[in-house]
Formats: sequence, structure tokens, C-alpha cells
Amino acid sequence: MFKRILVLFLVLAFTPAVVAAEQITLNYANFPPASTFPCVQMERFKAEVEKRTDGQVQINTYPGGTLLGAKNMFRGIINGQADIGCLCMSYQPGVFPLTTAVELPVGFKTSRQASLVLWDLYQKYEPREFSRVKVLTMFATAPSNLMTNKPVKNLADMKGMQIRASGAASSVLELLGATPVSMPMSETPEALQKGMVKGVFSSLEVLQDLNFAAYCPYQTRLDLQVYPFAVVMNRDKWESLPPKVREVMDELGREQAEWTGEYMDGHVQKALAYAREKYGTEMFSLSPSQRELMFEKVEPLIGEWKEEAKKRDLEAEKILEDVYELRDKYAGR
Repeated sequence: MFKRILVLFLVLAFTPAVVAAEQITLNYANFPPASTFPCVQMERFKAEVEKRTDGQVQINTYPGGTLLGAKNMFRGIINGQADIGCLCMSYQPGVFPLTTAVELPVGFKTSRQASLVLWDLYQKYEPREFSRVKVLTMFATAPSNLMTNKPVKNLADMKGMQIRASGAASSVLELLGATPVSMPMSETPEALQKGMVKGVFSSLEVLQDLNFAAYCPYQTRLDLQVYPFAVVMNRDKWESLPPKVREVMDELGREQAEWTGEYMDGHVQKALAYAREKYGTEMFSLSPSQRELMFEKVEPLIGEWKEEAKKRDLEAEKILEDVYELRDKYAGR
């Protein structure tokens, strides 16, 4: 009898310690403000992981660069400064040669389409630049379009127009005859008011998120540049997780990519409605012949990517073939 009581006492005494040991807390770093779509998807990922692991995993989220900034996100995750991080591959030129294929002007119409293409490409090729981390999901912005303070109805209207852009988008604008101007988004409203720039080349949610509708009453649909993102995890931390937790996160990979794309596309539509209702903005579309000419003008960017990809021993032609095939697969779905 005494032995039974002693065993029961020991079980009760040590049960809380065992439960506590099973609890897992992860830190997730992100660089944009909390209200932006990369951080909205972060909160959704947190909620789904916590729910699907019955609370065994708890995730602390850090938006706005409070834990890691955009430029040091990838290295910070590798070094364990955060367990999970969201990075934009475009911010580190040359580091992610395969995923930059999605940045090319190939005619994506939606964020969902580009996000699923990006995820499928990663799954197929497993590029070695991600070998030091665990990739949890990937997604892309909606396509970039023009927001201007005077109408742009054709490519000739863009000639010499000073447009705020960043990264590879600047090369797109140059080939289309515009003059790209690099500056932080936070400085752009003042630049628009002072006439330093005449517009912005970006995805359209900024009409509402940054209130650019107040300064850019005209939009022109080009559906060009998208920016790819990846959510990555420290490799050692990933390998320390219980198999069932890893299974939950793996199952979320494609689902999260699609959810984020659909959220972004819905957010763009809301921003357009906001701009029309509050500021009476107007949207233009290029004629079929103008669209054909536009893609002819930006074609050199694809050739440049091919040459660079071949230098990195990538199957450039095959990768591009896959991009176009996947683009068509996910078009209109």
C-alpha cells in the first residue's frame, strides 16, 4: 500500500514538469508594419499552428522589424536570432537566383496565381540557397500597376514620367520609357505633393494602406512586377520539433501560400473600391496592341535572367517553361 501511494505521489509531483517540457514557444520575425499583408499572413499562420497543435506550440510575432529587419532577416534566422522569419527575396539581389524567375514580366494577373507558381517551383527544384533553413511557405505580392496624378492611357503617356519604384521594377519602367525614382514609400506622399514624382509603380493595395488614392487619382493596369516572399525557420529549431508538430507545419505550406494570395487579391479589390468611393479614381487598361508592345519592350529582362541563371548552373529554359506552364494552370482559378 505504501509503495502504491509513493508511486502516485511521484506521478502527480512530476506531471506538471512533463507537461511544461512539452510546451513549445517560437519567435516569428517580420519586417513590414502589422497592418500589411505579410504580417496578416503571419498572424494567420500563428493561429493555425496553435490551433492544430492544440496549444502545444505558441508563437510570438514581431512585426515592423522589431526583432529582425528586412536586410538581415535571412542571416538572422540562420543564426537563430529568431526561430521563424519572413523575407522578401528581392531585397537581396543575387542570393536567390531561382525564385527571381517569378519576378520576371511574365503576365501574372493575381497574387494567388503568382504565389502558387512560386510554391510549386520551390517544391520541384528545392533551390540550394534555402538549404540552411526550413522553408515553411512562400507567397508573392499582387502584380505591380501604375498609380499616377495624370492619366496614362498608353505607353507614350509614360515617356519621361518620374515614377517611384524599387528594385527590378525600376528596370521595367526604364524599358517602358519612364524615369524610375527610388525612395522609401514613407517619403512618397510628400514627393507626389511637391511634384518630385508623378506616380507610383506598385501593387494596388497601397491606394488604401498608404492612402495613395489621395495623390494618384488615375490607375493604369499593367500587371507586371511581383515580389516573392518566403517564410523560413531555423534548421536546428525545426529538427528539434516533435514529428507531429513538423507534420502540422508541412501541411500548412501550400495552404498558406494560397490563403495569402487570396487575401492579397481581396485586399486589392477593397483598396480599389475605397479609392473610387472616397476619391473618384479612374482605372485605365492598355489596348491589346499596347499590351503586346509592352511585353516586347520588357522582353530583354527575361533574356538577362536566362544568362545569369545559366551562370549559376540553373536549367534556365526549363525553369521558364515551368513558370509559363504553371502561370496558365493557375490562371482564372
